Amino acid sequence: MSTPQPAPDGRADRPASGAPGVPPHAPAPSEPGTPDRAAQWREQRREAARVHADALAARQRAESTRARAIIADFLAEARARGVAPGPLHVRSYDGRARYRTPLQGWYLRRDETVGVDTAGEFYVLTAPPSLTARFRGVQPVPQDPPLVIGAGGKDGESIDLPDALARVLAGEV
Repeated sequence: MSTPQPAPDGRADRPASGAPGVPPHAPAPSEPGTPDRAAQWREQRREAARVHADALAARQRAESTRARAIIADFLAEARARGVAPGPLHVRSYDGRARYRTPLQGWYLRRDETVGVDTAGEFYVLTAPPSLTARFRGVQPVPQDPPLVIGAGGKDGESIDLPDALARVLAGEV
């Protein structure tokens, strides 16, 4: 027979659980084969995170598709206006070095860190400092274009893609 022991709130009317080392307020173990509450909660959170990641990926694909259409319109307008592409270079992260690339296109920012080539591919034109890159050059990898260049950066460092492309057509970059 168990003797009443004080509960955590100080009441002495709860019987002891009978198991040594188990406080009287501990939950009863779950039945074998059934997940406990913590496992159910973890699974629900895992599923919610997956749904959230899927929705984010879908939004990013849709944004990239819209941005590619804007870039395609820019390319047609640039050709119609005779805006000549120039060689694109990659800058080191610290901004002190420039590396050659095989790309021709237009810079979208004055700091020459992003650009579009003549095929309509979007590039982030930065790389770690490298002695090898100084001699051999760099082959940048195209990335999915965003609708806002520099989103999440400091104030004044972000620009909408259509505005950046309009500045290129106006000769401001």
